[in-house]
Amino acid sequence: MKKTAIWVTAMAISAAACAQQKPDQTAIKYSKLITPEFAKMQLSVIAADDMEGRETGQPGAEKAAKYIAGEYKKLGLLPANNGSYFLDVPLTLSTFKVNSFTVNGKALTMGKDFYAAGSSPAKTVTADEIVYVGYGTDAELTADLKGKVVLVMNENPPAAAGAAPVTPPAGGRQGRGMMNPRMRAIMAKEPALILAANPMVAQMAPRFMYQKPAVALRKEAGAAATPGRGGMGGVVTINITTDVAHQLLKASGKTYAALKTAIDGGSPQSQTVKASVNTSFGTESKDVMSADIVAMIPGNDPKLKNEVLVFSAHYDHIGLNLQPDAKDKVNNGADDDGSGTTGILTIARAFAQAQKDGHGPRRTILFLGNVGEEKGLLGSEYYTDHPVFPLANTITDLNIDMIGRIGDDYKGNPDSANYVFPIGSSMLSSTLHQITEDANNTYTHLKLDYRYDDLNDKNRFYYRSDHYNFAKHGVPIVFWFNGTHADYHQPGDEVSKINFPLLAKRAQHAYFMGWELANRDTRPAVDGPIPPSK
Repeated sequence: MKKTAIWVTAMAISAAACAQQKPDQTAIKYSKLITPEFAKMQLSVIAADDMEGRETGQPGAEKAAKYIAGEYKKLGLLPANNGSYFLDVPLTLSTFKVNSFTVNGKALTMGKDFYAAGSSPAKTVTADEIVYVGYGTDAELTADLKGKVVLVMNENPPAAAGAAPVTPPAGGRQGRGMMNPRMRAIMAKEPALILAANPMVAQMAPRFMYQKPAVALRKEAGAAATPGRGGMGGVVTINITTDVAHQLLKASGKTYAALKTAIDGGSPQSQTVKASVNTSFGTESKDVMSADIVAMIPGNDPKLKNEVLVFSAHYDHIGLNLQPDAKDKVNNGADDDGSGTTGILTIARAFAQAQKDGHGPRRTILFLGNVGEEKGLLGSEYYTDHPVFPLANTITDLNIDMIGRIGDDYKGNPDSANYVFPIGSSMLSSTLHQITEDANNTYTHLKLDYRYDDLNDKNRFYYRSDHYNFAKHGVPIVFWFNGTHADYHQPGDEVSKINFPLLAKRAQHAYFMGWELANRDTRPAVDGPIPPSK
């Protein structure tokens, strides 16, 4: 990220101040309660198999939330939501189902002949012909597709077919939600249904027998979510095997393979083909309540107690592995984000004891456990839209998401056991960046690696955790992160692989920052622009 000359000068002054800062012995005393042993004890419960991967909207997440809230109560923290440790988050679970699908009178089987995912009101599509558009290149999309059933070869076309292979957009995230431009162009023509053929469907289809519901916020508690418009771009797409595509194309007099060969040779084969298609599908939805965890230590300074410092971490993960052949059924999420949840529990322990000993914070501290992060930052979105404390009074969000492992970036690196990636400290506040540096130079001496502290980072980590929902409202943030690893979102993210001394040290860095923020005379200046939206 580019820095102006003024900013560089400010950082130089900050560095000089760092060297001169006198350690706060009271802060050091209570930091010693942030221990690997306490962290291990907590994480061994939070990421245990009986939490079932803590998936939002499922019993495991509810069980975890009750446990975590109980631990805050044991530590002496107060419930922050009118006597409750929970802030209800209204959600809708939605499952897209194909109820029937026949081609030329033959009933097809979900998980064998096809799979589908998306969202749509209940709908039936019947047709006695299809429009075959080959790869769906510009040269092939010449017919009127509105209200028609379209068959497309959902593969990268060779150069001879008139389009280069599809690549992810610069800076974009691969995977969920990404669609190639040819499919987008077909959807823009408003067909009734897209049938997308690919040789990999036969291999992939069995996995889609075990789809999990999509999760979304209900905008108003008690009101059903608005039904989606359909697949990724507004039209339902059913992914079919090449065998099914061959049955659809029989009336053309050519096989699917023969048509593909002709197109690969540079000869477009777009045509309307007689074929019977009948399918019914729709989204089934269920309203549920989940909860953010809200526990607090009240401020003791009459002039500052209405200002609030937030420590946040999401306690949810991705739940159970539903594949029948899975050897390990539980995605434990020990690092993601059991480690962050454990981290703020250890920090709460330190602040709670300081409070009991008469060294409580001047400002109020909120410990926020977010649900639904893995589903799209839902819990933090709901909190920032319905805050327990006004966002205008919220001075900073210190968000911890994955601090228990050595990421791939640091494998074999001499600093592998003494680093962290801080993200966002300078986005909104030069003051907060200085506090980040000061706390480290004075107390923890980690290697602070800012490589991902960049809005143009291709991984877009800045947008991928709960701090973002505070930042978009102009609240300064810092996000601690150890980087991804081979067990990211895999069953191998187990407690046995956590580096507890490193987890505790990273948590101590956040604690020392929090101590300064909760007790300093002035809140951090907001002197940077609010970063652009996702």
